[in-house]
Amino acid sequence: MKTRFALVLLASALGRSLLAGDPAEPSRVTEPSRASEPSRASALLPAVPATGACDATVPAAQGGAPCCAVVEKKAPCCAELPAGAPLSARSLYQLDATWTDDAGQTVTLASLRGQPVVVAMFFASCEYACPVLVNDLQRLRAALPAAVREQTRFVLVSFDVARDTPAVLAAYRAKTSLDAGWTLLRGGATDVQDLAMLLGVNYKQDARGQFAHSNLFTVLNPDGEIAHRHPGLQGDISSAAQAVVGVARRAPAPAKAE
Repeated sequence: MKTRFALVLLASALGRSLLAGDPAEPSRVTEPSRASEPSRASALLPAVPATGACDATVPAAQGGAPCCAVVEKKAPCCAELPAGAPLSARSLYQLDATWTDDAGQTVTLASLRGQPVVVAMFFASCEYACPVLVNDLQRLRAALPAAVREQTRFVLVSFDVARDTPAVLAAYRAKTSLDAGWTLLRGGATDVQDLAMLLGVNYKQDARGQFAHSNLFTVLNPDGEIAHRHPGLQGDISSAAQAVVGVARRAPAPAKAE
């Protein structure tokens, strides 16, 4: 009986305690709120700075400030090269003329820039002086040091605008054994006259279609300026060779093959 009475008293006391909010109330195990619990994924992300702060380490997609979004830098599509120096008023490359070579390709004199050039005027059907003049040029080329010879361009420009077609010039190249170091050009009558005047060459066509003309060749520096004139035929070409070597020192070094 005493035990049963004690249990009744204990139950009664517990009831009064629950109704009164007694601090002695036994603790309850409550489930934590899911809204306040950080997710495992968010725990792996770096801390996001306060709004307005700039932290380039935080991508914009994860709350980073747009001002400091990381932008991937891409290489430019093409490298920029420095502009070439302007041509002087003494340069023959100032001539605004278009020429055609013996392969039928369009050529400008300015395309010869950057290398020593030896230029002479001739015509393919010449019976005497032109073959001698071309032979003098071949002697000059053979006298140059190998490195300078490889740099130097030899150019023949025809007086005969009517008959010296690309095919005729190509046949002349083959006949005289002119290799790839030679350029053979034809142009319009006015362009030929302008170039002849600048080179100091006089020419006149006779009734037979032949030309009386000056016999000389000219050395141009890499910028197309006249560095040396060599008049006459079958003369000593040593001074011309020295002139070519001298202007070759100003030429840019040839690009090395990779």
